[in-house]
Amino acid sequence: MPHVWLPLLFFLSQPFWETKPPEQWTLQEIEEVRGNSPWVQAVGNDPTVVVFLATAAPIEQAENELRRRSKGALRGPDPEYAGFLQENRGKVFVLAISWPRPQELGTVADRKRMEDESVMEIGRKQYHMAGHFLPTPADPVLRLVFPREVKPTDKTVTIRLYLPGINFPEREVQFWTKDLVYHGKLEM
Repeated sequence: MPHVWLPLLFFLSQPFWETKPPEQWTLQEIEEVRGNSPWVQAVGNDPTVVVFLATAAPIEQAENELRRRSKGALRGPDPEYAGFLQENRGKVFVLAISWPRPQELGTVADRKRMEDESVMEIGRKQYHMAGHFLPTPADPVLRLVFPREVKPTDKTVTIRLYLPGINFPEREVQFWTKDLVYHGKLEM
């Protein structure tokens, strides 16, 4: 009898994003993917910065589902960013930071420092940011582009950030690759 229950227990122990398609997610589940999933982290305080892996399939699916349900009331990302992503998806991933005040992103020198000091560490290797998209009033998200060098066998990915225009601009976020698996595939 126990062998009959084992598959059911395994199925029930999986997160909803593994067992249900996005169109069946509740609004609460969509918000959980966008705010409390392995692809999202709140970093530091004063202020707390919400960082998420914008190119991870569950994040993109949750955002697409919100837009679908809003029947066009919610806009998608900046068209320049969307075009870049379409051409480069296999080469890069995007770390995004919600940025409610796009005009407060520091000086040109601060943004240069962000480009120079924001790095991804995998083991002992460091990779510099490959580019960025600044937030706008219509799309208040700072998007940092990193090379897609992470492999499923890597234990962790640490990203050291310099975020201009906020108190304590040096931030660090760490993702465990084993937690970033979605439908059997590493998603970043």
